[in-house]
Amino acid sequence: MRKCLSFLLSLVLVLFLASALVSLLDDTGALLFGSHLLTVVSGIISSLAFLLLLLSYALMGLTPLVPKRLVLPLVFFAALQCLALLPVAVYNYHWILPFDLIASALALVLGLVILRQLCPGWKLRWPLVADSHLGSRMFSWWNLLAFVLLNLFVALPATLGCLWGGASLAVSHLTDGFVALRPSGVVLQARKYVRNDGRTIVLFPMSHIAESEFYRSVAQSVTSNSVVLLEGVTDNRSLLTNQITYKRMAKTLHLSEQHEDFDLQQGRLVQADVDVQEFTSNTVAVLNLVTQMHSQGVNPHTLSLLLQFSPSPDVEQQLLEDLLLKRNRHVLHELFARLPDADSFIIPWGAAHMSGLAKEIQKSGFHLVATRDYVSIRFGGKAGADRGGGWVPH
Repeated sequence: MRKCLSFLLSLVLVLFLASALVSLLDDTGALLFGSHLLTVVSGIISSLAFLLLLLSYALMGLTPLVPKRLVLPLVFFAALQCLALLPVAVYNYHWILPFDLIASALALVLGLVILRQLCPGWKLRWPLVADSHLGSRMFSWWNLLAFVLLNLFVALPATLGCLWGGASLAVSHLTDGFVALRPSGVVLQARKYVRNDGRTIVLFPMSHIAESEFYRSVAQSVTSNSVVLLEGVTDNRSLLTNQITYKRMAKTLHLSEQHEDFDLQQGRLVQADVDVQEFTSNTVAVLNLVTQMHSQGVNPHTLSLLLQFSPSPDVEQQLLEDLLLKRNRHVLHELFARLPDADSFIIPWGAAHMSGLAKEIQKSGFHLVATRDYVSIRFGGKAGADRGGGWVPH
């Protein structure tokens, strides 16, 4: 048992050092020369190191033989690296590579420090973790109890809290605050903008699936004198082979679909979205593949279609242009064309569109005057406007 542990822990340290070194070389090559020759090798070594490190951490709770001064620093560093990566990816995606390079360098230093403690004077031997480094007892109830309690009441809540905080920051940042994750649920923030001539525009971030009470609350807030610019891509040439539907997801989560429960009885309704024929062929192909997999599920046929699908290299940019930017420009064109004819406008579109729309209308002289929060998916209870109800002056 002691020999097996010595071998395992030595292998963990070797893989940790190898992972850090290969990742450091790969990141350096990518930054300086745009080369990713070692990416696959780095991924394989890092995965093996992570799995064996988890095994060592579990064994540390089962037996006091595993030295905590060796395993804990490696586990803490790996956990901190993973948790720190999320805000970097959210706030500045282009800094992921430099962040990984710095993290790899620090991991290499940490591994070398531990190696220096195990092998004084750099007199390397195998196994690196000698028998003298292991504990004296095979099993201890106190060790197991402390391990379980610390993980259950400290490590797990701390990890979940960090993940929740990171996810909340990501959602708020990526949607410019129009969407927020709160203990009460998923909150969508409506914003009212006013121009000096008295005209108002209300941006209502919408969700394709939500609780029916949310849709009723939004519909009831629409005034009879408002022009409502509706979202909804048309398909006049029947280019889509399957209907875009969120029914399966809504049913699974016990929610409602927007097109079923969002029933507007007031205001002048204007269709302000584009037609599928305005999308590129790549975008249409992606939509057909996604909707077919959604409607039929994952089966040998849809899996075969997915494996055979080979879009152009710029498909991501085309999807962004077609599904977001082009549609934003279209609804803004409809809005500005109708501004001279009405005083109040409401745009109940998907939350992903809100940030871009808000920036453009503010360039046209509108300024934010009030906000109102709606809970679209409540974590327990009914959804609708948050407590406090009305518009909050900005």
